[in-house]
Amino acid sequence: MNEILKNQEPFRPSSRAVATWLLIGVGMIIIQVLIGGITRLTESGLSITEWKPITGTLPPMNDIAWQAEFDRYKVTDQFKYVHQHFSLSEFKSIFFWEWFHRVWARLMGLVFLVGFIYFLLKKKFKKEMIIPMIVLFILGALQGAIGWLMVKSGLVPQKYFVGHVELATHFIAALGLLSYTLWFALRFLISPEQKWVNAPLHKLLLFILILLVIQLIYGAFMAGLRAAVVAPTWPDINGKMIPSGMNDLVPLAKNFAYNPITIHFVHRGLAWLLFAMVFFWWRKASAIKGSRLLARLRFSLLMLLSLQIILGIFTLLNATYPGRLVWLGVSHQFVAMLLVMVVVCLLFVVKRKSHPFTEANAKIVTL
Repeated sequence: MNEILKNQEPFRPSSRAVATWLLIGVGMIIIQVLIGGITRLTESGLSITEWKPITGTLPPMNDIAWQAEFDRYKVTDQFKYVHQHFSLSEFKSIFFWEWFHRVWARLMGLVFLVGFIYFLLKKKFKKEMIIPMIVLFILGALQGAIGWLMVKSGLVPQKYFVGHVELATHFIAALGLLSYTLWFALRFLISPEQKWVNAPLHKLLLFILILLVIQLIYGAFMAGLRAAVVAPTWPDINGKMIPSGMNDLVPLAKNFAYNPITIHFVHRGLAWLLFAMVFFWWRKASAIKGSRLLARLRFSLLMLLSLQIILGIFTLLNATYPGRLVWLGVSHQFVAMLLVMVVVCLLFVVKRKSHPFTEANAKIVTL
């Protein structure tokens, strides 16, 4: 039986080198998203108005090149109506973050490509792994394309910033790439003996993940529309628990995607709903004993969500202070990514059912 399991399992836990490579990729994606957060919060995203995958790797190398780049930025409505006071020196500061964001993306792609070629030549991949690897590269390329479409959304007349829908799409696509890469790595790191089979807990985790994704979309809407500034108060929303102006847009459904105060209200409400669901899952999962990994993940889920809510409150209360907002906003984004990663790990460990070959040793628990 052990020989059958060995032959049927294309992702054996012994492939530590491949797992390490993938985890390096996970770390680089996290850094990329954080750089993107800083780029957004410092209003740097529109500082580079062209997409040059090869020649854009190097920044301007002399005064003439810098002035030419600055002149291109001066054409944008963001410069005309928001940053018209900018000097060349101030332009360089926002240019850096957008340039760094793009260069890190290229470096990340290079790390994935070099690793893939190396492990392919070393025959570390079985044929069953090739297609998932190709999907990984497709997701990475798609993320780059979405990023450029997001930038272009802010380079049109009467737009001072990138579109909030495009921003949310870029953010969620990045989390999808992060989750896919992490899941791939877990297939090398976690053995069947570390998995538990419980369909109700698994289904509840799926619901939590869906709710979390919706909450993160609304978080991106909050950021893109600068909705925190509309009501930088807590626990009330400008003195009310149910603020006025939530139904100002027509049709009514449009308020849920374009009305800052409605988005603000929904984002706060989803946070408490998510906490209630996570706390309920945490209590139910406490019946599973004997797994240090599951216990740590279970504890991390509740603690990270609690920390995320606290950070959200402090980010909100400091929304009118740009310097504080940058670091609180990035911290809020970082914990959001950690939350997604913990939920992904839990979904990997707590299964709906076991695979007859690859997870024959998973433990079945009835709560």
